[in-house]
Amino acid sequence: MRLLQNVSIALIFIIMSSVTGKAQDKKIAAQYFNSGFAIGHDTYNAISAASNGKIYYVLSSQSIDTGGMMYAFDPGTGKIEFCGDITGACGEKGTRSISQGKSHVRFVESAGKLYFATHAGFYSLVDGMEKMGIPPEGYKPYPGGHFLSYDLKSGKFENLGIAPHNEGILTMNMDTARGMIYAITWPTGYFITYDLKTKQVKDLGPVSGEGENGAGAAFRTLCRAIAINPLNGNAYLTNSEGAILRYTPGSDKLVKIEEDMKKDYFGLYDPSSPGHMGYNWRQINWSPLDQSFYGVHGNSGYLFRFNPATEMITVLDRITSKASKESGMFDQFSYGYLGFILGPDKRTLYYLTGAPVYDHGKRLKGKDRTAMGEAKGLEDLHLITYDIKSNTYTDNGAIFYPDGQRPLYVNSIAVGKDGTVYTLARVTEKGATRTDLVRIPHKLIKK
Repeated sequence: MRLLQNVSIALIFIIMSSVTGKAQDKKIAAQYFNSGFAIGHDTYNAISAASNGKIYYVLSSQSIDTGGMMYAFDPGTGKIEFCGDITGACGEKGTRSISQGKSHVRFVESAGKLYFATHAGFYSLVDGMEKMGIPPEGYKPYPGGHFLSYDLKSGKFENLGIAPHNEGILTMNMDTARGMIYAITWPTGYFITYDLKTKQVKDLGPVSGEGENGAGAAFRTLCRAIAINPLNGNAYLTNSEGAILRYTPGSDKLVKIEEDMKKDYFGLYDPSSPGHMGYNWRQINWSPLDQSFYGVHGNSGYLFRFNPATEMITVLDRITSKASKESGMFDQFSYGYLGFILGPDKRTLYYLTGAPVYDHGKRLKGKDRTAMGEAKGLEDLHLITYDIKSNTYTDNGAIFYPDGQRPLYVNSIAVGKDGTVYTLARVTEKGATRTDLVRIPHKLIKK
C-alpha cells in the first residue's frame, strides 16, 4: 500500500511538472471537504474564523429556488455542521422570490454573534455582464439583500434589516464599538448604513456613477471592501476613478479625501470599461500594530499601507506570486483576489493569489478581455505571506489537491488560531464540480 501511495505521489509530481514545464520549487498539499451542497458555486469572501475556533462559511448558489447555505467547520474534530439556509433566515423560504443566493461579505464577530449580509446569486447575462436576475413567470423579483446575525451559542439567526431598491449587499463591514454596519449594494452601488440600536437602514445614495447597473459611460465597477478605523469609527471606500471616500459617523454623507488610489504602479484603467476593478482597492485590513490599514490593489497585486491619521498611502511591495513577478504579467482573475487578511499574530498578512501556468516552457495565455469578474485562463494558486514588522515577503508555494487538481476561483480566506489557512474553491469529484471548503496547512512562525 505504501509503495502504491509513493507511486501515486510521484505520478502527480510528474503531471504537474509536465504542465508547468518545470518542477515547482515549493508545493503545498491542500485538503478539500464535502459539505453536502452539490450545487455550491463560486463564493467571494463569506468565510471567517470565530473566537470559538470554528470556521464559518457560506456556499453560494445560482439557483432561483435554492439559496446559499451556511456551515461551521470544527478544526479539532474535522466535522462540518450545517447552520442554516440563508433564504430561510431572511424569512423568504417558499415565497417564490429570487433566492438569497449567497453572502458576498466576511463575517464580523461582536458580543457572541456573527454579523453578515446576503446577496443575489441568480443573474441575467446582458452584453456579457451579470445583471440582476429577471424572474421567469411565476416568480417574484429579488427582494433585496438582508443584514443577518448568527448567535454562536444558540445557533439562531436574526433578520436585522433589508437593503433598499431591491438590491443585493455586495460589500459590508461593521464598527463593533459603535454598533454601526456599513454596506454597498449591487448593482447600482448605494452606500447604506444600519444602526443596531435604532434598527434603521439609511440610504446615502450611489458611490460611483450608476455602478455595475450602468451602461456605456455610466458603468463603474464597485468597491468590494470598506475599511473602518476602530479608533474613531470613520469608514473608507474607493471608486473606480481612484477617489477615496470617507464617512464620518453621524455625518450622513461621504467626503472625498485628498489622497487617491490613482497610482502609476497600479496601471492605467478606463473606469467606464467593465472587466476590471479600475483604481479600487480590492481588499483592505486594519492593523492594530501600527494603527494603519493594509490593502491590495487587485489587478496589479501591489500592497500598500493607508494611514488614517494622515490619510496618506505608502506603496510597499508587489505581493503577487514569485512566478507572476518573473513573468511581469497580470494574473488571470480579472478583478484580482479577495483572499487577503491579517493573521492572528497581528503582523502576518496572508494572500491567496494566482500564478502563470506553463506548458512545455510557454506561458498559457487566457482571454485578452472580459466584461465581468472571472478567470481569463487557467492559473496556479499560491499562498503569499508578508510580515509587516520586517517587511518580509514569502511565496510559500503552489497549492494542489492530493489528486493533482488546482483549487480554482479562489476569492476568500480565513486563518485559524494556529495559522492554518482556509478558503472556498472549486473541487471536481466523480465528474461533478462544486465549490467547497479547502484547508491549506500553514503554521504560525514565532517571532
